[in-house]
Amino acid sequence: MFSERTNWNLEPNRLSKALADHRAAGRPLIDLTVSIPTQCGFQYEQEKIVHALANSAVLKYEPDPKGMLAAREAIVAYYADSGVTVPYDDLILTASTSEAYSYVFRALCNPGDEILTPSPSYPLFGFLADIHDVKLKRYPLFYDHGWHIDFHALEQSVTSRTRGVIVVNPNNPTGHFCGMQDVARLTSLCSENALAIIADEVFLDFALEPKQPESFAGNAGALTFTLNGLSKICGLPQMKLAWLVTSGPEDWKAQALARLEVIADTYLSPSTPVQLAAPLFLQSRRKFQEQLMARVRKNLAEMDRQLADRKSCTRLALEGGWNAVLRVPATRPDEDLAIELLASRGVYVHPGSFYEFPADGHLVVSLITPPSPFAVGVQSMLSMF
Repeated sequence: MFSERTNWNLEPNRLSKALADHRAAGRPLIDLTVSIPTQCGFQYEQEKIVHALANSAVLKYEPDPKGMLAAREAIVAYYADSGVTVPYDDLILTASTSEAYSYVFRALCNPGDEILTPSPSYPLFGFLADIHDVKLKRYPLFYDHGWHIDFHALEQSVTSRTRGVIVVNPNNPTGHFCGMQDVARLTSLCSENALAIIADEVFLDFALEPKQPESFAGNAGALTFTLNGLSKICGLPQMKLAWLVTSGPEDWKAQALARLEVIADTYLSPSTPVQLAAPLFLQSRRKFQEQLMARVRKNLAEMDRQLADRKSCTRLALEGGWNAVLRVPATRPDEDLAIELLASRGVYVHPGSFYEFPADGHLVVSLITPPSPFAVGVQSMLSMF
């Protein structure tokens, strides 16, 4: 009765079951994986947000496949603040970046075609690929005083069925950006092989260094789809508004936009109230981002302080984003270690296997956890080693 594409193993994994049992028993818990900003105690401009949604213009429906012009112009201004020129006609609004991925996959791929995706990275891509009958092939990232793309392995992964390369900028959870050399090399590879770059930039604004990293949104050397949205930029995942910027050689860009517009016109997903409020949300993003980055830096400093006297555990370098990766003794599978931390210390962390780290000995923690439980949780976690 059901399709093969949704024939997933829906049984909870051992860690998820252990967490559910821990909570059901009412045991104390320090969650070092929390990543939803509205659950982390940040202060929002409540009156402005509510007022922006209370707009009488919501009573008038004027659908545009690409999204309301006022919302797209606000996104154009967002990019202009970073020195990137994005024509508003090259923008298509979606309800989420997951939906933006689905548009791109549908525009690029026939069933069975391939998309290359980094590893380690967030596990969302597997489900998106399955739903759209796309085959994922993973290319490795390696760590050597920082994270790098293994370009040799990436080049060897390209086949006649490959349609695009996903790059997460900065990567989640490794927190590294694509430098200018990597962007140039990736653009050259994709241009030579008629591949698209699919750049996920939801964490782009959250760099640890003052210098703003470059966006793929202005990339003209290869067909490029750049994804972003309000969820991370403004800390408003519940508002359900994201976007897709198409750039590259004019002939490829025109064909891509024509196809994407038909797909968008079929769904018309973004709601009118949120599109009308988008300009205000984007204008007020900096206060939220300042709060979040202050917490990230504080938690990172606290973690480094606690790690200073521990030779058995180290924090891997990161440049941005909300997560930190710890390298710990690989005495057992990472999932077993995470379960033991939960049972014996009441601390919940993500094992590296969740993000497909190639070897055991990695734990991932969220840096937007409120500072007090974060400090206690890190101390309890490190007492295991």
